[in-house]
Amino acid sequence: MDQSGTELLAPDAAGITRASELLRGGRLVAVPTETVYGLAARADSDAAVASIYRAKGRPDFNPLIVHVASRELAESLAVLDSRARELADRFWPGPLTMVLPLREDAQIAPAVTAGLPTIALRMPAHPAMQALLAQTGLPLAAPSANRSGAVSPTDAGHVVASLGGRIDAVVDGGACERGLESTIVALRADGTWQLLRPGPIEESRISAILGRPHDVTSAKVEAPGQLAQHYSPGKPLRLEAQDSASDEFMIGFGDVAGDCTLSASGDLAEAAARLYACLHLAAASSKPRIAVAKLPHDGIGAAIGDRLARAAA
Repeated sequence: MDQSGTELLAPDAAGITRASELLRGGRLVAVPTETVYGLAARADSDAAVASIYRAKGRPDFNPLIVHVASRELAESLAVLDSRARELADRFWPGPLTMVLPLREDAQIAPAVTAGLPTIALRMPAHPAMQALLAQTGLPLAAPSANRSGAVSPTDAGHVVASLGGRIDAVVDGGACERGLESTIVALRADGTWQLLRPGPIEESRISAILGRPHDVTSAKVEAPGQLAQHYSPGKPLRLEAQDSASDEFMIGFGDVAGDCTLSASGDLAEAAARLYACLHLAAASSKPRIAVAKLPHDGIGAAIGDRLARAAA
């Protein structure tokens, strides 16, 4: 247990059992996934879901992603058509979230969907989260384990710094492999689909299965990460910088060096994995402003650019 009173649990059998007990009792546990750490609570409990919103200070119109252990559980919560099943076959378990029609009899707290007729579902690939889902037997709502709008956590220390004392436990599974939140797609009843949030699974890989996405964007918030300002380090952030001023913490990439470098070799996968770690370091530094080197916008670079644009808003 850390000084704030939040339990620190190992990702072993004992730690997963303790985390499962807490979750079944309606408590909050931060858990690693392959993307970022999620703040998990049982998705069928109004009180448990309300605790997520209180801990994060999250707007109540922003829906939560529900994590499931199996296709069968997903089918009990949402209507999966042939497109959804094909995407699940290809990308689950993994960093893909699908926004799907909510079943009328789904055992889900209304706050999870923020009153919408849809639900956001994902089957995570991280062994700790998979073990927890299997042991609880519950769907788990799990937004990123940080204060709302702040930089997402990619290790247990980030979680404790943001939410220590506000949540019951953290399963410390080390650094997250992907370091960038899941790709979110919405499958519409008229046969179209939309990309609601870019992520580790590139749009082109989904388009290869479903065809081109529908370009019209809904005005309502249907999934996490759609707010104009999000992932904020709490300081002014300048993008596509070639160098830095004396009062700027420089986040480098490729040939542009920095106080923290996303990837000296120009590897976008490495940059995605290190993005939030670098933003956390920049937020903690004594320099009042942040500069970020230019990155390519192709492939996963589009997802990185999306996060940085919202952080700079």
